Amino acid sequence: MFATAARWAAKKGKPKMAPIELTTPPEQTQSITRAIFDVVREHGPLTISDVWDHVKDVGLRGLTSKRQMKIMMRWMRERQKLRLICDHDGPHKQFLYTTWFTNPENAPPRPKPERNPHHLPPPPKP
Repeated sequence: MFATAARWAAKKGKPKMAPIELTTPPEQTQSITRAIFDVVREHGPLTISDVWDHVKDVGLRGLTSKRQMKIMMRWMRERQKLRLICDHDGPHKQFLYTTWFTNPENAPPRPKPERNPHHLPPPPKP
């Protein structure tokens, strides 16, 4: 019992993340976050790649990469503009971004896994 308590006490906690500081000008930040918010509100709940596809279609000039978009979305989560939900079905997880007012039941249907023909049971014998 003492060893268990010693191991438990020796664990380090999760380091606190510093708040994200964006390097873009405030006007550009506002236009990018407004576009991302509108995409998520209109089409949401969406995965990161779905948001990126929709944002590319919008054609934002200030957004240069998917990495920058992910940083912006993390900043928007800190400011409680977006929320992240986990949709899991057994071992499959899907992380979706929504606004605070989006109903999670409206999530896009998950594609069904393809069945491997080698693992199908043999056909019944007549």
